Amino acid sequence: MQPRRRLTTFGRILPASLLAAGMAMLALPHPVRAADPDQAPAVASIVPTVTISPAIRSTVQERVPVSGTLVARSEVQVYPQVSGYEINELLVEVGDSVTAGQPLARLTDTTLRAELTQADAELARARAAIGQAESEIASADAAAAQAGSSLDRTRRLNRSGNTTQAVLDEAIAAQASAAAAAASAQGGLAVAQAGLAQAEAARGIAQLNFERATITSPANGIITERNATRGALSGAAAEPMFRLIVDGEVEMEGEVLETALSGLQAGDPVTLSVTGVGPVEGRVRLIPASVDPVTRLGVVRVALAGDGRLRPGLFANGWIVLDEREAVTVPATAVLADGDGERVQVVRDNRIETRMVRAGVLWDDRREIAEGLAQGEPVLLRAGAFFRDGDPVNPVAEGAAPSAPQKPAPAPMAEAPAPQGAAGPAKAAPAPAPAPAVEDAARKAATSGTTLEASTARPDPQGTVR
Repeated sequence: MQPRRRLTTFGRILPASLLAAGMAMLALPHPVRAADPDQAPAVASIVPTVTISPAIRSTVQERVPVSGTLVARSEVQVYPQVSGYEINELLVEVGDSVTAGQPLARLTDTTLRAELTQADAELARARAAIGQAESEIASADAAAAQAGSSLDRTRRLNRSGNTTQAVLDEAIAAQASAAAAAASAQGGLAVAQAGLAQAEAARGIAQLNFERATITSPANGIITERNATRGALSGAAAEPMFRLIVDGEVEMEGEVLETALSGLQAGDPVTLSVTGVGPVEGRVRLIPASVDPVTRLGVVRVALAGDGRLRPGLFANGWIVLDEREAVTVPATAVLADGDGERVQVVRDNRIETRMVRAGVLWDDRREIAEGLAQGEPVLLRAGAFFRDGDPVNPVAEGAAPSAPQKPAPAPMAEAPAPQGAAGPAKAAPAPAPAPAVEDAARKAATSGTTLEASTARPDPQGTVR
């Protein structure tokens, strides 16, 4: 029995007819080869397309960040000025606007009213004592005058011999006693006047305590806290009965980096974003005189524009504007910065020119260029370290649609060399017919059931299967 023949190629089983055709093609005496590389068209070098943006003059702001909490500019704590009296009535709630002297709460004033009545009675008695002392003074003065007249008469009679020395001595004693009584009456008036002053002071205290039974607002403002409750005793708690913001003025207590404090000035504009409220404008009111040694932050006070929605305790953050000016600016992405400084990549005559600049503040996604760049010069929108001086580029203005890149023309198909002495273009030689021996082998394999399998071998550079 004739052994089975295994013809293999490219790793898979193929029909006998296809295998025979392939082997016939490999047997061509002159395979078709590519054209000479020297005759291939040259491919133009690729020039990258870049987006450019001109340097323009625009407004920039120099600013520093600030964050903090809203607080009352001036807060007042209201305490009861009389202790031990029951709180009988509360007249305001938290959030109410009050005016100076407006009642906030009332205490039970029964005892205080009685004390005021008692003080009024003492004052009336002191005033009566003054009248009595004045009457005693008048009586003593009259007695002293009478005693003086009697003494004068007695002395004249004694000189004429019509009265005795004993009578004269009695007149002298009577006159001295009347003078002493007048002086005593004057002293009684002083005591009565002192009593009157004391009674008036006691009455004033009683009146003041009675008035303090009604607790009033010391200033115009807004009630922010109420700790008092009905039935409690005044003065029993350490906390104030009420807290209020004077004139309702709320400001921000913000923290600023120590490196930015030297540039701050009172009156600098501030733009804040307050939680739950939104943007709020303000101005620096107080600059910190010291810096926290732990956090390295200084605390500034920012006066805010009047807004009824502002409440102490709200969080706010924003910017303090130190300066606002016109300057040459470029997109922030156009500036490269490293240890050597800042630079931009200018496009001049479609070539890259790297230029050192002195960059300033960053504002609204644009960077200020203080030195090194003139207005109108085009720079790369996105500067890249892979560009070098002199590199050619195809610039496209920012926002403009880039032109479609030109594609190189396809290379011509390879043609067979023309026979010597023939005119006109060379034509590929026609494929020869399959060899008879190969056809017989394929036909016998198909009729006898022989399987044609692929081999792991591949064609060598000459196109021969092994």
